[in-house]
Order: sequence, then C-alpha cells, then structure tokens
Amino acid sequence: MITARHQDRDWADEAIRRINAENNRSADTHLYSVPLPEHLGVKLYLKDESTHRTGSLKHRLARSLFLFGLVNGWIREGTTIVEASSGSTAVSEAYFAQLLGLPFIAVMTRTTSREKIALIEQFGGTCHLVDHASEVYAAAEELAASTGGHYMDQFTYAERATDWRGNNNIAESIFGQLALEEHPVPRWIVVGAGTGGTSATIGRYLRYQRHATRLAVVDPENSAFFTGWQEHRDGGSCADVTGLPSRIEGIGRPRLEPSFVPAVIDHMIQVPDAASVAAMRHLRDVAGLHAGPSTGTNLWGVWQLVAQMIADGETGSIVSLMCDGGDRYSGNYYDDGWLQAQGLDPAPHEATLRSFFETGTWPA
Repeated sequence: MITARHQDRDWADEAIRRINAENNRSADTHLYSVPLPEHLGVKLYLKDESTHRTGSLKHRLARSLFLFGLVNGWIREGTTIVEASSGSTAVSEAYFAQLLGLPFIAVMTRTTSREKIALIEQFGGTCHLVDHASEVYAAAEELAASTGGHYMDQFTYAERATDWRGNNNIAESIFGQLALEEHPVPRWIVVGAGTGGTSATIGRYLRYQRHATRLAVVDPENSAFFTGWQEHRDGGSCADVTGLPSRIEGIGRPRLEPSFVPAVIDHMIQVPDAASVAAMRHLRDVAGLHAGPSTGTNLWGVWQLVAQMIADGETGSIVSLMCDGGDRYSGNYYDDGWLQAQGLDPAPHEATLRSFFETGTWPA
C-alpha cells in the first residue's frame, strides 16, 4: 500500500514537472496596440491568446485545471480525462493529456466546428457528440464514471484553479506589458464569459491590487450570464436564471455556471450574435488580425465603451482579448452561406462600426 502511494506521488511529481517545464518554455502572449483614429483619444490593446501552443485563451485554463487535478490527487497515472467543452478548452486539455500520456474524451455538441474537432483528434483526443448543449454535463459525468476517469468540469473549477493574486496569471501579464505605455492602468478590461473563470481571475486581481481599472464582461444574446448579473446587481436571486445555448462558440451558457462570479464585474454588455460576427470581420479590415467570433463579442463591447469615454471627454486605454484565431472558423463564421443558414446578418452591424469609426459616436 505504501509502495502504491509512493508510485502515485512519483508519477504526479513527474506530471507536474512536465507541465511546468512546458510553461517555462513558453513565451508570454503578445499585447497588440490596435491603431485607432488619433482624434478618439483612446488606446486599445488586444492580448493575442491565439499564440499559445493550442491556439487559444483556454491553454491557460487547461494548464491550471491539470495542475489543480494533480495536486488534489484526482488525476493519476492512466486516468481517463473527460471534459464538457464547446471546443477550445477540449483542444487545450487534449494537448496536456497527451503530454502526460493520458487518454482524453471531449463531450461537445454536434455543431462544434470541424476545425476544432480535428485539432482535438490531432492531439490524441476523441470526441463524444451530443445534440444539445444542456446534455454535455450529464454525458461527461457518465463517461468519467464508466471509464473510472476524472471529469475536469471546467465550469465548476475554472474560478478556483487559477491564482487570482498573480503567479503570472493573465491579469498580471497585462499590467506588466502595459508598464511603459502612455496609459499603463487601463480604464477598462473587457472579456467574455464562457466558464466565468477569466472574468473572476481578472476581477479579483483588480481589487487585490487596488487598480482603478473596471471590468466589463460581454455576453452573447440569450445567454444566462447577463440576466444573472442583472439580478445580482439589483439585489435579487439569480439561482434559477436560465438562458439558451449560445451561437458564439466558447462563450455564453444556457445556465449560470459555478465559476461565474457576478460580484467582481463592474459592467455587462449583451451583444447580438450577428454583431459579434461583424466586429470579428471588421478587426481583420482595420488591424489585419484574424480572430474568432468571441473576439468579435469582446470588440462590440469595447467600441461602446470607447464611444462612452469620448462622450465623457475621457482619455485612456482599454484592454481586451483576442481569444483564438479565425482559422478555426473558416467553415462557419467566415462563410456567408453558413451565416445565412443560421439567420445571422452582420451587414447592419458592419454599418454601425463604419459610422462609429467616422464619427466617434455610438447610435442610441
């Protein structure tokens, strides 16, 4: 018995060493200055999370979740790793499972992009497809139980697996990269809510460091997060708040996830799905950056906050995230035929963006 325990610890020690070594080999992600008309008086920075080895912001989350599972004794040699994911988290977890020699199963809806499924399989994972987003939780739990594996459960553990005080988390990285800029303490940081983990980490860090920066969270139409935050802000109970599955991959949920912490969010903006697509495409036109739809959601909120700063006579900076690259979405969000089939028309929102860049004002 003692020998078995020693073997478990020896294996876990080596697994943690491999993950930390992978992190040590990795450079920080770029913080791009996005060119804006000088007369606006506001600087915009995008942190390009697509440059991680697995191509998205979720690389950070996957690393943290694996370390959390290892130090808690939940992940051992031979453990099958199971996750409920719309794609990017599963891609990153498949990579880390392969790094540790562990089998990996991703539970996701059939609507997940083919490009993401191919990436999961490229890293040695397998995909278990379900019809509706509400089914992923139970299916993942059942698969973990039937295989004797571990359900990572990003939606529960995202907010606690990352050290919000620093330790090279994304918030600390942002402020380090802004140190020599004209406005090193941004007026706003703008992120989306998928698990809620990123917004919880950044919101807590801002308060812990006593920064004047405010946190704005953007949310796709029909997602439960926006309504839940409103209920919390107004003093009501958000326990029973529900929404619909999001058409924007990676963010928005049909229920309030355990990792969503509304109290650390200063402002939320609900974004039409077609507007996310318009802003995603607009970014490529104005900055030459090819991003996915959740980045578009971020930017639709960013432009409204820039307009508000201009209207209030404020100068300063705003930071947001480029969550993943656009190559993963060539078969859907960048395909006009697919958009039409989904009832998504970005044209009116593209007109809004053109008008904003010309006038610096946002329509009522």
